[in-house]
Amino acid sequence: MAVQGRCGTRPFGPDRVAGPLAQVVLLGALCRTVGLGPAGWLTGCACTVATWAALTRAVRGSWLPSFGPANRVTLARATLVGGVAALVADSFGRRSPVAVLVGLAVVALVLDAVDGRVARRTGTATALGARFDMEVDAFLILVLSVYVAVPLGPWVLAIGALRYLFVAASWVLPWLRAPLPPSTARKAVAAVQGVVLVAAGAGLAPRPLERVAVAAALALLGWSFGRDVRWLWRAGVRPAGGAAAVRPVDAAPAGRRGRGESAPGTG
Repeated sequence: MAVQGRCGTRPFGPDRVAGPLAQVVLLGALCRTVGLGPAGWLTGCACTVATWAALTRAVRGSWLPSFGPANRVTLARATLVGGVAALVADSFGRRSPVAVLVGLAVVALVLDAVDGRVARRTGTATALGARFDMEVDAFLILVLSVYVAVPLGPWVLAIGALRYLFVAASWVLPWLRAPLPPSTARKAVAAVQGVVLVAAGAGLAPRPLERVAVAAALALLGWSFGRDVRWLWRAGVRPAGGAAAVRPVDAAPAGRRGRGESAPGTG
């Protein structure tokens, strides 16, 4: 794919504007249909600003000729996740519309299987798209874990926090930043987290059964992270002094969105 100059000459502007506009429209629709309090509006707007800022910074550092259809699907997912986050924030002060919250989350999860397929079929798989997709996934899991932690207990927050704890650890341990090879098991475990959390949030089963299911999902996630950390430990080259230096990982097939890496525990 030919490279066409820097970000300032490429048609990223409409996409960066469309995202915040769609988020505001969704928040307005939620306000009119199910009600949305100040906490929901503030959370939704914060998600809008954070997504816009992150995308603006990312595309400025990329060499992409256009935003691409797959990234637009992921941007739609990010908008839905912003709506879920707004409803979850609102649920602490008022009764949440469970059906709407679960519906938005389910659509976001379904679209997770769409953006990668679109990227591959259109030949627009990129590192930016892979990272964008991964961060939307991680944030949705975090938001759902916050929602489910209310009825089941604060231990559920570990599901959403593990990814961010890993990122924090990588600031101290550089060998954790090495790329990981693609893994079907990792993708399956990530999908299980979303499905189980949505089901628990919907209240489809008795609380004891929900606790067992969420605990099993957490155990699977811990296993996935542990396996990937072990792989990274073995792949890293460490000098005798004990500091870890990351070496390039042997060439591996491209990941779900064209990137030869993915975060531990995520798809």
